[in-house]
Amino acid sequence: MDNSMDKYLGTYLDERYEILETIGTGGMAVVYKAMCHRLNRYVAVKILRDDLSADKEFRDRFQKESQAVAMLSHPNIVSVYDVSHSDNVEYIVMELIEGITLKQYMKKKGAFGWKEAMHFSVQIAKAMEHAHAKGIIHRDIKPQNIMILKDGTIKVADFGIAALESAHEKRSGQALGSVNYIAPEQAKGDVPDARSDIYSLGVVMYEMLTGELPYSGETENEIAMQHITGTPVPPSQKNREIPAELERITMRAMAQDIDERYQSATELLDDLEGFRKLQAAALAKSMQPEDVPIYESSIIPDVMPISRDGEIPRDKYLQRRHRSRKVSILTGAFGVLLFMVAAFVFLWNFWLEDIFRVAERVDVPDFIGSNYNSIINNKEFSIFNFKVVYAIDPEVAEGIIISQDPEGGRSLMVVSEGIDVELTVSTGVMMTEIPDVINWQYQEATLALQRAGFVVESAITASDTVTEDYVIGTNPAAGEELPAGSTVYITVSGGPSIKSVTMPNLVGLDEQTAVTRINSSNLSYGSTNYVHSDHEAGVVFKQSTPAYTEVDEHTKIYIWVSLGPEETPSPSPTATQPPESPDITPPNAITEVG
Repeated sequence: MDNSMDKYLGTYLDERYEILETIGTGGMAVVYKAMCHRLNRYVAVKILRDDLSADKEFRDRFQKESQAVAMLSHPNIVSVYDVSHSDNVEYIVMELIEGITLKQYMKKKGAFGWKEAMHFSVQIAKAMEHAHAKGIIHRDIKPQNIMILKDGTIKVADFGIAALESAHEKRSGQALGSVNYIAPEQAKGDVPDARSDIYSLGVVMYEMLTGELPYSGETENEIAMQHITGTPVPPSQKNREIPAELERITMRAMAQDIDERYQSATELLDDLEGFRKLQAAALAKSMQPEDVPIYESSIIPDVMPISRDGEIPRDKYLQRRHRSRKVSILTGAFGVLLFMVAAFVFLWNFWLEDIFRVAERVDVPDFIGSNYNSIINNKEFSIFNFKVVYAIDPEVAEGIIISQDPEGGRSLMVVSEGIDVELTVSTGVMMTEIPDVINWQYQEATLALQRAGFVVESAITASDTVTEDYVIGTNPAAGEELPAGSTVYITVSGGPSIKSVTMPNLVGLDEQTAVTRINSSNLSYGSTNYVHSDHEAGVVFKQSTPAYTEVDEHTKIYIWVSLGPEETPSPSPTATQPPESPDITPPNAITEVG
C-alpha cells in the first residue's frame, strides 16, 4: 500500500467518520474500517488515492459513478451510505461486511455441492438483475468481489466502481484485471454490457461446481485468448455429481457468442428456478412411503409367568399406592405452578410489559426541502438512523431532500436502537459530457451513450464516406454537456444508398413476434401503443406503415396492441317511477267550459 495513505489512520472525515484501520487496498483506492460517531456504527470507508484525487476529471467521474451506485438498494448488494469529500479527500461510505470472500471460501472448501453452488448463484444473479435494471454494469464479477456473511447471504461489492478501476488500468498501462473471469468481448477490447456480467457469473459457477477455473495459462494474454477462442471442458467431466441441467445452464451462461448467452439476469434466474423445481419434484417423488409389510403372524408368543417370591402384602401395597398418588398429585401441581410462572415471565418480557408501560413516542419531523447535511449532522436528530439514497431531479438543487420514509408528522415509538429514516436526496442537474462516438458501430455507440446517462434516438442516412452501420455524427456534438437523462440524436450511415424493403404484415401477430419480424426485415422497432379495442387481447391490430409497401431500411415502425374490449360497468338498478298520464289534448284544441 502507498504509505502516504497511512496518514488517514486516526483522523476524522467531516467530523463524523473516525478512520480506525486498513482492511483492503487496490490500484484506485484504499478501504478502511471506520466508526460513524453520528449513528454509532462501524462502516467501511473507501478513500480515493491521493494522485487520482488530484485529477479533476477522474474525481468528477468517481463522484458520479458512486452516486449512481448509491441508488442501488438490494439485500445482495453492498449498500453505499454516503458519497462525500472532505479537505480534498474523495471517499465513499459503505456497509461494513463481517464475513469472507467467496474466493477465500473456495480455497478452503474446493468444489461445492450443486445445492450450495445454486444457493450462491441465485443470490449473485438477483444482485445483477437489480443493478442491470438501473443501468449499472459491474464489469468485474469474480469471487474476490463477492462476500459471504455468516448466515450464508451473498453480498456483491463494487458495482459500478469496477468501471473506474478499468479506466485507471488503461490510463496507467497496467495489465488487464480479473482475466480469469473476463468475457470474450471484454478481452477483445469491445464495450461490455449486462451479458458480460452473465459470462463472468458463468465462470464463477463453473469454478464453484468443479473447484477449478475453465481456462489456465502461463500469461494473462494466454488466458484471455482462451476465453475468446477456447472451449471449456464440461463440468461433469471433472465432477460427475453435477446434474446435467445445471451443467447446461452454466455452459450457456459461458457461451462465447454473446447472442447465445442468457440475454438478461432474469432469464438466467428463470432457468435456475426451473431447475430447482425439477429437483424438488424428484426429491418428493423419491421420498414417497413404501408399502408397509404385513407380518405373517400377529400372535404374540407366550411368556413365562414371573415368580411370586418377593410379593408384598395387600395392606402394604395399598398404603404405598396411596402415598405414591399423593406424591404424583403434589409433583404435578408444582409443575403446573412452575409452568404458569415461566409463562407469565415470558409474556411480561415479550408482550405484557409493552402493553402496561407508557411508551415514549416522537413525531418524525418533515425533512423535505432541507439540506441533508444539515439534517444528518444535527445532534437534535441523534435518535434517528438516517439512510441516504440519491435520485436525479433537475428541478431540485443538489443536496436537498425530496422525500422521506416514514413521512413527516408520523408518530413512532422510541426504541433503544434508534428510529430508521430513509432520506431521498436530489443530485440536482448532473451535467454529463457527450462522449465522442463518431465512426463507432452504432450499437456500441448507443450503449456508450446510455451508460453516460443519455436517451438515444437514431436516424439512418446514406453516406459515401462512412461504413454502413457506423455513426456519422451526434446532435449535440461530442464534448458538449447535457443534463443526465437528456436525448442525444445519432446519425448512422446506411451505406452509399438506402435500400428499400417490403413492409411485412404485422396485424394478427403477438407483440414479440411482431418485433422480431420488424428487426429481421432490417427495419427499426419504435414502440408499442396499448389500446382497448374489439380485437383479441395481446394481438397487433394496427401498424404505422401499411403492409406490403416499400420503405427505406431502418425506418422506425410503431405498432398498436389490443388490450381487448374495455369493460363497461353494469348499470345500477334504479327505482321505477310510475308513468305520467299522457296529454291527449290535440294542439290548438278548444276546451269547452260550462
